Amino acid sequence: MKSAPFTYRSPASLEETLDLLAREPDDASLLAGGQSLVPMLNMRIARPETVIDLNRVSELSGVQSRNGTVRIGAMTRQRTLERDREIAATLPILPEALEHVAHLAIRLRGTIGGSLAHADPSAELPAVMLALNATFALRSQNGSRTVAAEDFFLAPLMTAIDPGELLEAIEVPVPPARTGWGFAEVARTHGAFALVGAIAGLTLKALAVEHARLVLFGVAAAPVSIDWVEDSLLGRELDDDVLAEVQHRVSAELEPVDDVHATAAYRRRAAGALAHRVLRQAAARAAVSDLGSPA
Repeated sequence: MKSAPFTYRSPASLEETLDLLAREPDDASLLAGGQSLVPMLNMRIARPETVIDLNRVSELSGVQSRNGTVRIGAMTRQRTLERDREIAATLPILPEALEHVAHLAIRLRGTIGGSLAHADPSAELPAVMLALNATFALRSQNGSRTVAAEDFFLAPLMTAIDPGELLEAIEVPVPPARTGWGFAEVARTHGAFALVGAIAGLTLKALAVEHARLVLFGVAAAPVSIDWVEDSLLGRELDDDVLAEVQHRVSAELEPVDDVHATAAYRRRAAGALAHRVLRQAAARAAVSDLGSPA
Protein backbone atom coordinates (compact mmCIF):
# COMPACT_ATOMS: atom_id res chain seq x y z
CA MET A 1 0.00 0.00 0.00
CA LYS A 2 0.94 3.64 -0.29
CA SER A 3 0.44 6.32 2.31
CA ALA A 4 -2.44 8.75 2.25
CA PRO A 5 -1.41 12.19 0.92
CA PHE A 6 0.39 14.47 3.39
CA THR A 7 2.45 17.66 3.42
CA TYR A 8 6.16 17.08 4.02
CA ARG A 9 8.22 19.56 6.04
CA SER A 10 11.96 19.44 6.74
CA PRO A 11 12.89 22.14 9.28
CA ALA A 12 16.55 22.98 9.90
CA SER A 13 16.27 24.12 13.52
CA LEU A 14 14.43 23.33 16.72
CA GLU A 15 12.77 26.76 16.65
CA GLU A 16 11.41 26.12 13.15
CA THR A 17 10.21 22.67 14.19
CA LEU A 18 8.31 24.01 17.19
CA ASP A 19 6.72 26.67 15.01
CA LEU A 20 5.47 24.02 12.57
CA LEU A 21 4.15 21.90 15.44
CA ALA A 22 2.30 24.85 16.90
CA ARG A 23 0.47 25.45 13.62
CA GLU A 24 -0.92 21.89 13.43
CA PRO A 25 -0.58 20.32 16.87
CA ASP A 26 -3.23 17.67 16.26
CA ASP A 27 -2.53 16.84 12.61
CA ALA A 28 1.27 16.54 12.41
CA SER A 29 3.51 13.50 12.87
CA LEU A 30 7.23 13.70 13.62
CA LEU A 31 9.62 11.63 11.51
CA ALA A 32 12.77 10.54 13.34
CA GLY A 33 14.37 7.30 12.11
CA GLY A 34 11.14 6.32 10.39
CA GLN A 35 11.42 2.65 11.34
CA SER A 36 7.93 2.67 12.87
CA LEU A 37 6.22 5.67 11.29
CA VAL A 38 6.90 4.84 7.63
CA PRO A 39 5.28 1.36 7.79
CA MET A 40 2.33 2.89 9.66
CA LEU A 41 2.00 5.51 6.92
CA ASN A 42 2.17 2.90 4.18
CA MET A 43 -0.47 0.74 5.85
CA ARG A 44 -2.55 3.88 6.48
CA ILE A 45 -2.65 3.21 10.20
CA ALA A 46 -1.30 6.75 10.55
CA ARG A 47 -2.87 9.49 8.38
CA PRO A 48 -1.31 12.80 9.40
CA GLU A 49 -1.95 15.98 7.47
CA THR A 50 1.73 16.91 7.82
CA VAL A 51 4.93 14.94 8.38
CA ILE A 52 7.73 16.95 10.00
CA ASP A 53 11.15 15.41 9.32
CA LEU A 54 13.54 15.98 12.25
CA ASN A 55 16.68 14.72 10.55
CA ARG A 56 18.13 18.16 9.83
CA VAL A 57 17.58 19.41 13.40
CA SER A 58 21.10 18.98 14.78
CA GLU A 59 20.15 20.38 18.20
CA LEU A 60 18.27 17.18 18.92
CA SER A 61 21.33 14.90 18.60
CA GLY A 62 24.32 14.11 20.77
CA VAL A 63 25.37 12.94 24.23
CA GLN A 64 26.49 15.22 27.06
CA SER A 65 27.56 14.38 30.62
CA ARG A 66 27.37 16.96 33.37
CA ASN A 67 27.07 16.85 37.16
CA GLY A 68 26.31 13.14 37.34
CA THR A 69 23.69 13.20 34.57
CA VAL A 70 23.88 11.94 31.00
CA ARG A 71 21.74 13.93 28.56
CA ILE A 72 20.93 12.12 25.30
CA GLY A 73 19.40 14.04 22.42
CA ALA A 74 16.23 12.41 21.15
CA MET A 75 17.55 12.15 17.56
CA THR A 76 20.72 10.30 18.59
CA ARG A 77 20.99 7.13 16.53
CA GLN A 78 20.71 3.84 18.38
CA ARG A 79 23.91 2.54 16.83
CA THR A 80 25.76 5.65 18.04
CA LEU A 81 24.72 4.89 21.62
CA GLU A 82 25.54 1.21 21.19
CA ARG A 83 29.16 2.11 20.36
CA ASP A 84 29.65 5.16 22.60
CA ARG A 85 32.49 4.56 25.09
CA GLU A 86 31.16 7.00 27.67
CA ILE A 87 27.74 5.36 27.58
CA ALA A 88 29.38 1.94 27.96
CA ALA A 89 31.27 3.16 31.03
CA THR A 90 28.41 4.96 32.79
CA LEU A 91 25.22 3.28 31.51
CA PRO A 92 26.33 -0.20 30.37
CA ILE A 93 22.79 -1.59 30.40
CA LEU A 94 21.90 0.70 27.47
CA PRO A 95 24.32 -0.73 24.86
CA GLU A 96 23.67 -4.24 26.18
CA ALA A 97 19.94 -3.84 25.59
CA LEU A 98 20.48 -2.14 22.23
CA GLU A 99 22.11 -5.30 20.90
CA HIS A 100 18.66 -6.88 21.13
CA VAL A 101 16.83 -4.07 19.35
CA ALA A 102 15.81 -5.30 15.89
CA HIS A 103 18.85 -5.61 13.57
CA LEU A 104 21.89 -3.53 12.70
CA ALA A 105 20.27 -1.86 9.68
CA ILE A 106 17.41 -0.70 11.90
CA ARG A 107 19.71 0.61 14.65
CA LEU A 108 21.82 2.53 12.16
CA ARG A 109 18.78 4.60 11.26
CA GLY A 110 16.55 4.32 14.32
CA THR A 111 16.78 6.96 17.06
CA ILE A 112 16.41 6.61 20.79
CA GLY A 113 13.71 9.27 20.90
CA GLY A 114 11.75 7.65 18.10
CA SER A 115 11.63 4.32 19.92
CA LEU A 116 10.64 5.92 23.23
CA ALA A 117 7.93 8.08 21.66
CA HIS A 118 6.55 5.05 19.80
CA ALA A 119 6.13 3.35 23.20
CA ASP A 120 5.77 -0.27 22.16
CA PRO A 121 5.29 -2.22 25.43
CA SER A 122 7.51 -5.05 24.14
CA ALA A 123 10.40 -2.76 23.17
CA GLU A 124 13.65 -2.75 25.10
CA LEU A 125 14.42 0.97 25.33
CA PRO A 126 11.33 2.09 27.30
CA ALA A 127 12.12 -0.58 29.92
CA VAL A 128 15.77 0.49 30.06
CA MET A 129 14.80 4.10 30.71
CA LEU A 130 12.38 3.05 33.43
CA ALA A 131 15.11 0.95 35.06
CA LEU A 132 17.53 3.89 34.89
CA ASN A 133 15.04 6.35 36.45
CA ALA A 134 15.34 8.54 33.37
CA THR A 135 13.55 11.85 32.89
CA PHE A 136 12.16 13.01 29.54
CA ALA A 137 12.61 16.64 28.48
CA LEU A 138 9.64 17.85 26.39
CA ARG A 139 9.50 21.11 24.40
CA SER A 140 6.80 23.17 22.73
CA GLN A 141 6.39 26.81 21.78
CA ASN A 142 4.81 27.32 25.19
CA GLY A 143 7.92 26.17 27.05
CA SER A 144 9.63 23.12 28.51
CA ARG A 145 8.69 20.46 31.02
CA THR A 146 10.04 17.16 32.27
CA VAL A 147 8.27 13.86 32.79
CA ALA A 148 9.64 10.91 34.76
CA ALA A 149 9.89 7.62 32.87
CA GLU A 150 7.34 6.05 35.21
CA ASP A 151 4.78 8.65 34.12
CA PHE A 152 5.73 8.83 30.44
CA PHE A 153 4.42 5.51 29.06
CA LEU A 154 0.63 5.51 29.32
CA ALA A 155 -0.52 2.64 27.09
CA PRO A 156 0.58 0.84 23.91
CA LEU A 157 1.77 3.54 21.47
CA MET A 158 0.65 6.29 23.90
CA THR A 159 2.88 8.63 25.92
CA ALA A 160 2.61 11.80 27.99
CA ILE A 161 3.68 13.94 25.02
CA ASP A 162 0.93 16.51 24.41
CA PRO A 163 -0.11 17.88 20.99
CA GLY A 164 2.39 20.51 19.92
CA GLU A 165 5.20 18.97 22.00
CA LEU A 166 8.22 16.93 21.04
CA LEU A 167 10.71 14.83 22.98
CA GLU A 168 13.87 16.91 23.08
CA ALA A 169 16.18 14.77 25.21
CA ILE A 170 16.45 12.03 27.80
CA GLU A 171 18.28 12.76 31.06
CA VAL A 172 19.69 9.81 33.00
CA PRO A 173 21.32 9.95 36.44
CA VAL A 174 24.60 8.03 36.50
CA PRO A 175 24.19 5.00 38.82
CA PRO A 176 26.60 4.47 41.75
CA ALA A 177 29.92 2.81 40.99
CA ARG A 178 29.01 -0.44 42.79
CA THR A 179 26.04 -1.08 40.51
CA GLY A 180 25.65 -4.13 38.29
CA TRP A 181 23.07 -4.74 35.60
CA GLY A 182 21.32 -7.76 34.18
CA PHE A 183 19.33 -8.12 30.96
CA ALA A 184 17.43 -11.03 29.42
CA GLU A 185 14.49 -11.51 27.10
CA VAL A 186 12.58 -14.25 25.33
CA ALA A 187 11.76 -13.56 21.68
CA ARG A 188 10.74 -15.72 18.75
CA THR A 189 13.99 -14.80 16.97
CA HIS A 190 16.86 -12.48 17.81
CA GLY A 191 15.80 -8.93 16.98
CA ALA A 192 12.08 -9.62 17.28
CA PHE A 193 9.99 -7.87 19.90
CA ALA A 194 10.20 -9.60 23.27
CA LEU A 195 7.49 -11.96 24.45
CA VAL A 196 8.86 -11.30 27.94
CA GLY A 197 11.90 -9.30 29.05
CA ALA A 198 13.56 -8.33 32.33
CA ILE A 199 16.13 -5.78 33.48
CA ALA A 200 17.72 -5.66 36.92
CA GLY A 201 19.98 -3.11 38.55
CA LEU A 202 21.68 -3.84 41.90
CA THR A 203 23.96 -1.69 44.03
CA LEU A 204 25.87 -3.72 46.62
CA LYS A 205 27.79 -2.89 49.77
CA ALA A 206 29.91 -5.76 51.06
CA LEU A 207 27.76 -8.14 48.97
CA ALA A 208 24.52 -6.95 50.62
CA VAL A 209 21.90 -5.18 48.52
CA GLU A 210 21.91 -1.41 49.02
CA HIS A 211 19.59 -0.61 46.11
CA ALA A 212 17.57 -2.83 43.75
CA ARG A 213 15.58 -2.26 40.60
CA LEU A 214 13.61 -4.81 38.56
CA VAL A 215 11.68 -3.90 35.40
CA LEU A 216 9.69 -6.26 33.18
CA PHE A 217 8.52 -5.63 29.63
CA GLY A 218 6.31 -7.42 27.14
CA VAL A 219 3.94 -8.32 29.98
CA ALA A 220 1.60 -5.32 30.17
CA ALA A 221 0.49 -2.18 28.35
CA ALA A 222 3.76 -0.48 29.37
CA PRO A 223 7.02 -1.54 31.04
CA VAL A 224 6.44 -2.53 34.66
CA SER A 225 8.62 -1.65 37.64
CA ILE A 226 8.41 -4.32 40.37
CA ASP A 227 8.54 -1.87 43.24
CA TRP A 228 8.49 -4.34 46.13
CA VAL A 229 11.90 -5.72 45.09
CA GLU A 230 13.75 -2.80 46.70
CA ASP A 231 12.30 -3.38 50.17
CA SER A 232 12.36 -7.15 49.85
CA LEU A 233 16.08 -7.35 49.03
CA LEU A 234 17.47 -4.44 51.05
CA GLY A 235 20.38 -5.56 53.23
CA ARG A 236 20.27 -9.16 52.02
CA GLU A 237 22.75 -11.23 50.02
CA LEU A 238 21.31 -12.79 46.89
CA ASP A 239 21.69 -16.50 47.52
CA ASP A 240 19.64 -19.20 45.81
CA ASP A 241 16.85 -19.06 48.38
CA VAL A 242 16.39 -15.29 48.00
CA LEU A 243 16.37 -15.52 44.21
CA ALA A 244 13.86 -18.37 44.30
CA GLU A 245 11.67 -16.27 46.58
CA VAL A 246 11.68 -13.38 44.11
CA GLN A 247 11.03 -15.71 41.17
CA HIS A 248 8.01 -17.27 42.88
CA ARG A 249 6.53 -13.93 43.91
CA VAL A 250 6.97 -12.38 40.45
CA SER A 251 5.25 -15.34 38.80
CA ALA A 252 2.47 -15.38 41.39
CA GLU A 253 1.65 -11.67 41.43
CA LEU A 254 2.20 -10.62 37.83
CA GLU A 255 -0.91 -10.13 35.68
CA PRO A 256 0.44 -10.28 32.11
CA VAL A 257 -1.41 -9.98 28.84
CA ASP A 258 -2.68 -13.00 26.90
CA ASP A 259 -2.40 -12.70 23.11
CA VAL A 260 -1.70 -14.65 19.91
CA HIS A 261 2.04 -14.68 20.64
CA ALA A 262 2.01 -16.17 24.15
CA THR A 263 -0.41 -17.05 26.92
CA ALA A 264 -0.58 -15.16 30.17
CA ALA A 265 0.45 -18.34 32.01
CA TYR A 266 3.57 -18.65 29.88
CA ARG A 267 4.47 -15.01 30.47
CA ARG A 268 4.10 -15.43 34.24
CA ARG A 269 6.46 -18.40 34.30
CA ALA A 270 8.94 -16.77 31.95
CA ALA A 271 8.89 -13.47 33.86
CA GLY A 272 9.74 -15.22 37.11
CA ALA A 273 12.56 -17.18 35.51
CA LEU A 274 13.99 -14.09 33.81
CA ALA A 275 13.77 -12.09 37.05
CA HIS A 276 15.86 -14.80 38.74
CA ARG A 277 18.38 -14.73 35.89
CA VAL A 278 18.88 -10.97 35.63
CA LEU A 279 19.14 -10.48 39.40
CA ARG A 280 21.82 -13.14 39.57
CA GLN A 281 23.65 -11.54 36.66
CA ALA A 282 23.40 -8.06 38.17
CA ALA A 283 24.63 -9.30 41.56
CA ALA A 284 27.67 -10.98 40.00
CA ARG A 285 28.60 -7.83 38.09
CA ALA A 286 28.01 -5.58 41.09
CA ALA A 287 30.17 -7.84 43.28
CA VAL A 288 33.08 -7.51 40.86
CA SER A 289 32.59 -3.75 40.77
CA ASP A 290 32.47 -3.62 44.59
CA LEU A 291 35.91 -5.22 44.73
CA GLY A 292 37.30 -2.39 42.64
CA SER A 293 37.45 -4.21 39.32
CA PRO A 294 35.64 -3.25 36.13
CA ALA A 295 31.99 -4.35 36.07
